[in-house]
Amino acid sequence: MDIPYIVIDQLTPDQQQVWKTYFGDADRPRYIEEGIWRRTQEKATADQSGWTAADDARRRIIHYRYRYGLVPTTAAPAIGLTDLYLYHSATAPADEIDAHHDALWDSLATGGWKEAPGGFLWTRRDLKCRITEHDAHPQDAAAGRTLPVGYRSLDVQIASVSYAPPPAVRQLPWNVLSTGIRCKDRPGTPTRVPDLSVLADLLPFQVEIGCGTSVEAGIPPLHRLHEIYRVTDRQGHEPREHRFTLSPTADTLLHEVLTEPEEKTAEFVEMFRACFLAEPTAAMWALKELKDAGHLVGPVITNNFDVLAARAGLDECFMRRYDQAVPDVEWVDGAKALLVVGLHADRRKVQARARARGMQVVYLDPEGFWRDGQFMPYPLEGPQDGDLVCRATAAEALPDLVNLLRQHAG
Repeated sequence: MDIPYIVIDQLTPDQQQVWKTYFGDADRPRYIEEGIWRRTQEKATADQSGWTAADDARRRIIHYRYRYGLVPTTAAPAIGLTDLYLYHSATAPADEIDAHHDALWDSLATGGWKEAPGGFLWTRRDLKCRITEHDAHPQDAAAGRTLPVGYRSLDVQIASVSYAPPPAVRQLPWNVLSTGIRCKDRPGTPTRVPDLSVLADLLPFQVEIGCGTSVEAGIPPLHRLHEIYRVTDRQGHEPREHRFTLSPTADTLLHEVLTEPEEKTAEFVEMFRACFLAEPTAAMWALKELKDAGHLVGPVITNNFDVLAARAGLDECFMRRYDQAVPDVEWVDGAKALLVVGLHADRRKVQARARARGMQVVYLDPEGFWRDGQFMPYPLEGPQDGDLVCRATAAEALPDLVNLLRQHAG
């Protein structure tokens, strides 16, 4: 595979300006796309991990980090993937690791990789693959973790030839692992409201947005990344039914990358491509109008990496930070409410901090999605006693709120 790998060819002048303003010269490195999943087999995850007893301790860690940049062409510049880094660590009983090892060697042969002297490094054009086996993983030893007798680990690192991940990058997924699993919130008994008119008495308010606003802009939902990186088996329609991919013999990700890297990389860059090509929606422009009117204060608190809020002229407080367990939130004195739009998982506890400040928490979410003509329920996880929930889409409810507040002002 050739690096740079072209993601969007022949940018228009407007697209070149979007890159310069929101990606290339931005206040945070939006030209870096990064994701980490750590899935562990333990009692707390038994339903999804298949844990039954203490000798079940399989583990799977995925860390990807991609860098994008402008690539000159004979005509207009393109956006290319300039650095690729994918790390896969599997820990399982020795017989499963042995089978995993053999499958990797078969995939390397099928994919036409060339072995370098020493037997640990393979290359294929502009990619390199390093494989390391551990009877006891050094990261476990450093953290004082013990695994059942007979467990082993196998690490695979696939990267562009010119990229050497610094120690901080290599360490990052293990730092995330040490924070433990995310415990789901126990939903309380919130009050249902038909619309957002309650906010007329809670001005000004702040806002936190999740991937619901991105999906409305045509960006794939985050569970698409779970499909691409085989985080779950994706069996069944309800998102929380899916079981973790933990057995190395059932894990197809590395086989896909090693046998057909060009095809798999096309999937890897899907999300970045969709984010770049998306345009701010009516919901985003409604937030901008609410901001300009003084009803919405502070930056848009967000886990999204699509930059849609910024492209609508709003400041962003970005929360998807692997280097911070609890990222800071820019709270505004006098804000009476936090409007939470399209955010299912209370990962960063923003809503809890808002409640502690005495703010009313209002959720805007349809609590489901359409698939193949059928509405699939997807209940919210975070609402507590005293919170308010409006079951509508951002595209519907936010413009309606703008119109309502205009009428009140008139």
